[in-house]
Amino acid sequence: MRQVAIALLVLAGIALVPREHAMPSRLNTPDFLYTAANHYEPLAWIKGGERFPAGATVFVNDGGTRHALVSSFAASADAAVSFNGKNVLFAGKRTPQDHWQIWEIALAGGDRRRITNCADDCVRPFYLPGERIVYAEKLGGRYVIQTADLAGGKPLSLTYGSGSSLPADVLRDGRVLFQAAFGETQSPELYTVYSDGSGVESYRCDHGKARQGGRQLGSGDIVFASGRGLGRFTSALAKEIPVGAPQGEYAGDIAETQAGDWLLPWRTGRGEYQLMWWKPGEIALRAAVGEKGANLVQPVLIGEQVVPKRHPSGLHDWQTGNLLCLNAYTSKYKFAPASLHSVRLYTRDDDGKARLLGTAPVEADGSFFVQVPGDKPLQIELLDSSGKTVKRESGWFWMRKGEQRVCVGCHAGPETSPENAVPMILQKSTTPADMTGAGQPTVGGH
Repeated sequence: MRQVAIALLVLAGIALVPREHAMPSRLNTPDFLYTAANHYEPLAWIKGGERFPAGATVFVNDGGTRHALVSSFAASADAAVSFNGKNVLFAGKRTPQDHWQIWEIALAGGDRRRITNCADDCVRPFYLPGERIVYAEKLGGRYVIQTADLAGGKPLSLTYGSGSSLPADVLRDGRVLFQAAFGETQSPELYTVYSDGSGVESYRCDHGKARQGGRQLGSGDIVFASGRGLGRFTSALAKEIPVGAPQGEYAGDIAETQAGDWLLPWRTGRGEYQLMWWKPGEIALRAAVGEKGANLVQPVLIGEQVVPKRHPSGLHDWQTGNLLCLNAYTSKYKFAPASLHSVRLYTRDDDGKARLLGTAPVEADGSFFVQVPGDKPLQIELLDSSGKTVKRESGWFWMRKGEQRVCVGCHAGPETSPENAVPMILQKSTTPADMTGAGQPTVGGH
């Protein structure tokens, strides 16, 4: 039976990984970092859990040989290379009893520098332009994405949803790509947010299979683990497209070489993840690194990185945010003409229960203008003239304090542009409806 199974895998174009430290099958492959762990729970973060419950080690694969990035630590993971290719951020524990903290070390060697002093775990760091970093900190049992100076200091929270969030990449346009639990199913979905916490949105609105481990390619596309395969977002389409990779299960976090080869974690069945090379369009994977009894994940190429654009913040010193929807009928959902009458907004209390903030009118052209509490989970519900629900969001978003945001529609999709017209709600008043839950005007702008 074993010989038959191997034959079937070979016929399917799947490369088999030798179980002991397999080296690349092509010469002149780039050096890279990766994480090795006996036990890997990729979705444990959703409930604030430990992804590496039995520990982990970041290794450097240099010219076909490997060595630990930091040999004196009890655990290390989540490596990220600096833009100049000389330094590495990682999450580490000096002793098994320590919490995960963010550290930096030079690839050429030297002392490890501790960046964070978190009361609980801090994980998954990435470099930001302007000598800053982004990472996830465990607060109140869930992971919140933070930014901070490399030199230390008070962090700034970027996520204000009701569940955990984990950074996945920093995009060239300066936004942070992150994964967070979506809806009642609590399956992972990919989102973006600017480096001041404003402008949060799902990367695509089709909300398909579980999406995680997204990385941006040289083309600008996003590739990620989708269910048991790989998915791709491309600017030309408003929905996910499948990647025709060989069969197996992928963990995401793909690293792309200048030649267009992908280094990716892959496994079959319930085996361990191994690192494989794959050229899109080829029928087979090629072994990169394999280790018996260990999961090899989080590959990162060593070398200079593209420096993302810096995002200038437009936030004001207010306690609230203003949201203008140009046309709620502009949506992937089909709303009957004149069916939308009003909009409700909800937040979540300290116990996680939905709490109504208020109700505001929706004009005949689908426009509405509301003022909401800043830095709180928010959810929109559209109602008809009888007060019945037409559509309610499955997930939650937020507005930063002092954020002013204009949306084309509700679930409109990134390909939709607004009409060249003044919305009816602003023709009636330029003062937003109070949806802060206070029942009276609040400090803000219009």
